[in-house]
Amino acid sequence: MQRILIILYTVSITLFAHAQQVKSKKIQPDSTSFENIYVTKIAEDELQSTFVIWIKKEVKPHYHAHHTEYVQVLSGKGTMVLNKDTFKIKKGDSMVIPKGSIHSVRTTSRKPLKVVSVQAPKYDGDRIWID
Repeated sequence: MQRILIILYTVSITLFAHAQQVKSKKIQPDSTSFENIYVTKIAEDELQSTFVIWIKKEVKPHYHAHHTEYVQVLSGKGTMVLNKDTFKIKKGDSMVIPKGSIHSVRTTSRKPLKVVSVQAPKYDGDRIWID
């Protein structure tokens, strides 16, 4: 599955997007006063949406009915729940979250967790919260 996502992402970038270098360290939120989550879209076409996301506290349990998500941790630490598995995450870790998988994350570092999230196909607001 991870190989398919990487191939899909690579093909979509080479066929449909202009080449660009993304320096993730230079991407910062417009303000540090956000309460919990701050999202910046860095790329999008009909096959994928790519975001940088900062999480001060947590992302509550949810799933995507139509999207697979690839997450790469850029900085910070946290605890992730993916379906029934709970594990620690830190800079350099990556996760593939298949569509329909219930997932959440809690930041455990003093600084916000900063991740890149690639969703395929294009993200259309498909986030279903779990009570």
